[in-house]
Amino acid sequence: MQIQRSISTSPHSPDDGPTVRPRAALSRGSEDRPGCRWHAGIGPLLGLAILCAGWGQSSESRAEEPRRPADPGQSRERTSFQTHANWDPRLQIRSDVAICYGIDASLPDRIARWKAQGYIPHLMTGVSWGQYQDYLYGRFDGVNHVDEAQTDRRGRVISHGGDVYYMSPGENYGKFLAQGVKRAMDAGAEAIHLEEPEFWVRGGYGAGFKREWKAYYGEDWVPPHSSPEAQYRSSRLKYHLYQRALKQVFDFVKTENARTGRHVKCYVPTHSLINYSHWKIVSPESSLLEVGADGFIAQVWTGTARTPNVYQGRSRERTFETAFLEYGSMMEVVRASGGTVWFLNDPIEDDPDHSWDDYRTNWESTLTASLLWPQVWRYEVMPWPERIYRRSYPTVDKTRRKPGEPVVKEPIPPSYATELQTVITTLNDMYQADVSWESGTRGVGVVVSDSMMFQRGDPSPSDENLGSFYGLAMPLVKHGLPVEPVQLENAPIAGSLAPHKVLLMTYEGMKPMKPEVHDALADWVKQGGSLVFLGDDSDPYNRVQAWWNERGLTYQSPRQHLFEKLGLPGDATPGEHKVGLGRLFYDQARPAALTYRKDGADHVRGLARKACEAAGLPYRETNHLVLRRGPYVVAAGLDESIEADPLVLHGRFLDLFDASLPVVESASLTPGSRRLLLDLERKRPEGPSVLASACKILGAESLPDGTFRFHAEGPEGVQAVVRIALPDEPMRVEIDDQPLAPEAREWHAPSKTLLIRFPNASQGHRVVVR
Repeated sequence: MQIQRSISTSPHSPDDGPTVRPRAALSRGSEDRPGCRWHAGIGPLLGLAILCAGWGQSSESRAEEPRRPADPGQSRERTSFQTHANWDPRLQIRSDVAICYGIDASLPDRIARWKAQGYIPHLMTGVSWGQYQDYLYGRFDGVNHVDEAQTDRRGRVISHGGDVYYMSPGENYGKFLAQGVKRAMDAGAEAIHLEEPEFWVRGGYGAGFKREWKAYYGEDWVPPHSSPEAQYRSSRLKYHLYQRALKQVFDFVKTENARTGRHVKCYVPTHSLINYSHWKIVSPESSLLEVGADGFIAQVWTGTARTPNVYQGRSRERTFETAFLEYGSMMEVVRASGGTVWFLNDPIEDDPDHSWDDYRTNWESTLTASLLWPQVWRYEVMPWPERIYRRSYPTVDKTRRKPGEPVVKEPIPPSYATELQTVITTLNDMYQADVSWESGTRGVGVVVSDSMMFQRGDPSPSDENLGSFYGLAMPLVKHGLPVEPVQLENAPIAGSLAPHKVLLMTYEGMKPMKPEVHDALADWVKQGGSLVFLGDDSDPYNRVQAWWNERGLTYQSPRQHLFEKLGLPGDATPGEHKVGLGRLFYDQARPAALTYRKDGADHVRGLARKACEAAGLPYRETNHLVLRRGPYVVAAGLDESIEADPLVLHGRFLDLFDASLPVVESASLTPGSRRLLLDLERKRPEGPSVLASACKILGAESLPDGTFRFHAEGPEGVQAVVRIALPDEPMRVEIDDQPLAPEAREWHAPSKTLLIRFPNASQGHRVVVR
């Protein structure tokens, strides 16, 4: 049951709409999660402040600070970050929300400190693991629950470090979490985030899980690796256990809200279905809203998106394309059923052995990918700002380090720190109703299902590189089609398939969880849709005990049931079939096998072209993706794409991925390039206005005498850069009543914009342009 009102994913309602968050929590590290390390060690941030004359005092030493102007958009909770740290002048990134991590004795004080600095406080804690020894050792209910730890077939407990176990949640586990959540609610948290409900595919061998098997299936447990049937049933049970645990907590929060009159919301920060399937983890992805979540944070970042996949026979990292598909799969969860979603962006990743250049390049790729989904305009701008602004990382990436070369580390480069702050500020302005594309054909989707997570274990796991999905999606994205993952579980929701004219799908690597989805698909095709179905029915999971072969049904595969709903025989021949006003294109090639063939991608694109033509959708390929969101231009040049000259954008833009905020008159989308631009021709206010800034701008106003003034604040030690539109070159610029040095300001006559630079201050500066 969905408790919160349904929220549209359209960008046409600023109080509603999707959003999303990150991933691995700041905790003891794990060899179990790819790339997940503990980053609690803190290093000093050195050498970032560039002080101008007369700026000798820190914000903490000023005798009196002006009252911070209000931000009228903050209540929309457009941007957020998560942290276990107390408020610190170096962490004053000025997002709308501070998500305090962990339910421990320090939580009330941490919430109070962030709230005192003007942040809306939320609470985040792990749902599959955490410092939950009171539950493990019976101090909560008098029962020892150690046997609820996830355990692999060799009897090894799956741990996040020490006795912080991944849990196979029993009946009382959700009740235990609810007790801790109440402490957070009492401390003033305005929302609860239960992150990462994760059950490892290799788990399912512990005594607690065996008890749950007996209770759920009414029969004795069998080893998950013993047959595809056992593996599939094991995953369905894992899915159910976290549905139950989450529902227990969400029901408790709603009951407390009714008792207290508060409106504390419930969210689930979670990886994407694509990543969990690839990493062999089971999680109740598409059902989160059904069990009471008000939305979620989509935990997509470099660590997930750089996971290699295979395209045209080559295995490599494809961070941008993978992130684009991951974000899309998360947005799809709430497209039809409603809910609030934030997209996570992380300026680094959990692996501490990469260089700042690597982090920056991959962050720009994931950030660009996230902005190509205009339905979403809320963002978690970073997890763990303390590890970004206080830690040091290698100057040379581990992939380029010579054997024996010493590892030299440095704090975040000043230009990267400034660029981050510019983008964070910009993300508060991503609600834009005016949206237009320059890309390949739109309206094409690739069907996905939560059951992708159910076929990842022994004895017959689906393709190691998740080729059953990437084999259909990657060929289209690489040629400029902004293909959208389409959640099969959502198909029966009225209108959920309407945005798509063409769908590609397979039952290799996934299965339909309910028969009703076939009625919805058949209706969509009969009304004019083109369905491309690939696969040869060789997947051994076709023969698991499931709805298509139970209660009188005897289909050898769910595909046969779908074809029957389409009015075709189960043994229909491959080729094109007319179905009502639409078409079915049936091809027996296996998508995963196509990924290992040099011509496999061309084969998929050929099918997509025929399907588009049948649906009356002009087919077009490009070597770029460009989206205009109001005055912002989000663009990517694609590699491994069509051979053509790169698209060149002409106009007058601010380059928001450049710390100096230069005015540029062209931007070439060469292969692998990422762009975030502000089109000055589309954002030219009548009077003075701040166009872009590496600081939070509040209370901007023009006075009758021509003076323009505002309050600017940001993290101590990060250089602020502000680009201001003005009718004429100003005579004087003052920072806290002191003149700004001439070398810290630049007038750009062609664009009539002023650039000023000054060190950020956590409590803010008074900026006056005369």
